Amino acid sequence: MLKALLQRWRPSEWAGAAISAALHLVVIVGLMMWHFDVQLDDMKVAVESLFSEERPPEEFTRELSENTETSETMNIVAGGATVGAVAAGSGAPAVSQTKIEKSESFSDPQVAVNLGDISLPGLDELGTDLGEGVVRGEPQAVAEGYGAALSRISQEIIRMMREDRVVVAWLFDESESMKDDQKEIREQIYKVYDELGIAMERDEQLKKGQEILLTSINSFGSGVQAITPKPTADLKEIKAAIDKIPNDPTGRENVLTAVASVVDSHRRYVSAGGRKLAVIVVTDESGDDIEGDALEETLKRVKGAKCPVYIMGREALFGYKIGRMRWKDPKYGLDHWLEIHRGPETPFPEALQYDGLHDRWDAHPSGFAPYELARLARESGGIYFLLPHEEENLAGQPAVDARKFAFLDMKEYNPDLQARRRYLEERNRSKFRLAVSEIVRLLDPRVDKELGVQEIWYPTAPEAFKSSGQANFDRARRAMGIISQAVAILEKVRPLRDAEESTRWRANYDLAFAQLLAYRVRLFQFLLAMDQQLTTLPKPKNPMNNAWNVARVQEMLEPTERQVKLTGVDLDELKGQLERARSMFEFVKKTHARTPWAARAQFELNQGFGMRFVETFRDPRYDTLTDIKFPTL
Repeated sequence: MLKALLQRWRPSEWAGAAISAALHLVVIVGLMMWHFDVQLDDMKVAVESLFSEERPPEEFTRELSENTETSETMNIVAGGATVGAVAAGSGAPAVSQTKIEKSESFSDPQVAVNLGDISLPGLDELGTDLGEGVVRGEPQAVAEGYGAALSRISQEIIRMMREDRVVVAWLFDESESMKDDQKEIREQIYKVYDELGIAMERDEQLKKGQEILLTSINSFGSGVQAITPKPTADLKEIKAAIDKIPNDPTGRENVLTAVASVVDSHRRYVSAGGRKLAVIVVTDESGDDIEGDALEETLKRVKGAKCPVYIMGREALFGYKIGRMRWKDPKYGLDHWLEIHRGPETPFPEALQYDGLHDRWDAHPSGFAPYELARLARESGGIYFLLPHEEENLAGQPAVDARKFAFLDMKEYNPDLQARRRYLEERNRSKFRLAVSEIVRLLDPRVDKELGVQEIWYPTAPEAFKSSGQANFDRARRAMGIISQAVAILEKVRPLRDAEESTRWRANYDLAFAQLLAYRVRLFQFLLAMDQQLTTLPKPKNPMNNAWNVARVQEMLEPTERQVKLTGVDLDELKGQLERARSMFEFVKKTHARTPWAARAQFELNQGFGMRFVETFRDPRYDTLTDIKFPTL
């Protein structure tokens, strides 16, 4: 065939082909002779700068700064970011078994604890996992205050308005604990609508037309109230509605139910009105309707409506659900501590709920949003704005400066925001993680009511003190036995610690192990102090004082000769146990520096592990407050 083709070519075609071939040959030879000067040094500098230790944290995480002035320029920033975790591990110092954990401890009774199949609450009510969504929001954006968060919300609304007409539904928490925030919130929301008005006048990309933005004002407590009868574009009506936000006397914050209700009531503006719906929640709690399948049902609604949910809220408490806010009653002026729901940051608690005597009263911040609300914001394509304010009425609130964790470092400790069912499946496949979860469950005073040991307000009358003191002495002996079993559980999985890929779970293990070692010492000190108090039955030096408290101090009580004979534990043994606990806390501080785990370790060290009885005065009016109506925050 090739021969036939060659025979068909005419002489003129042969000449053209020869000229073309000659030109191509000249070009190829020229390119071969051309030299390129590659600057390898510049490439080296670029690579080194990428991994430099001096890179500013702003490249990785964004904090929203406070600004109370109306902005006349809008920088639109969209969407959330996903940051992968980096695994890093190191070995922990070994801890030997000693007499204090084996001691009979004043004829310590045998304690049998069944650690078999632990029935976790809510397992029969878990909702269906919806899987991973295509659109992801930000489970936390750190903001210095409401002003910074609302400025970012203004940008988000502008971004949506460039694509669609928009209806924004605000949901305000009606609870008593939000009173102090209401004035600031109202003033800052005015700023949002001032900025939106400026943007609509100046931004040529915004769609032209009437009522491009509608707003509804709603509030929630045990139920939901529509303060504006229907969404409106009237700024005066919006501001007036904000001033009408009521206080709910029930104190319940059914936030998930409220979001689902607002999405349902505004659905017609999406389907028939052709609008984009966004919900903005303002609250200081994680909510009272977070059990069961409420979260999954709410997610179905917001995903079905393609509705992003923006939430302005507080940090979750570190590994704990309950916070306590101080409330002064109006009649007697006495302080009371009322419970609020503020966490945890994970689907189930991963930290001890026990502080060595009773359930926790601290309010250590986790650095993350409460699990339910963080997941709601992320899965809906919204944002959870973390407002790490200092709250002077929150029990156990650390100083605000100590709460500013290095958020770049915290990326390795991100909580798991999967559906609860999937979280449990993955956790229970790991012997290491399951062991930590078992001891958290085992040492929960809200589940095991006999774990709690009284710390304050023992009576001074000898017979009354004997009765109360002996009962709490027996509780402390039982708690020591349970803690020793919990230590054995963690010792058994210690070889798995360094192979655990999650930095967060290694931190959970390290802190819990240190706490258990320390709490065993603390309880033993309580037994020594109580034994001395029951033996001597002293009277208060100040005749005005009518109660005894147990104080946590650094100095250790030295066992008497009688106590040494009964327990086989002397002062050197106590000091050895304490040094091992302190060593483990220092390990936590070093290995998990600038995190809530390190902050909690330092808190435990600051408290001390010694025990002393101190006299105090308890206002007898606390026993006669039958005419006081307590709010539920």
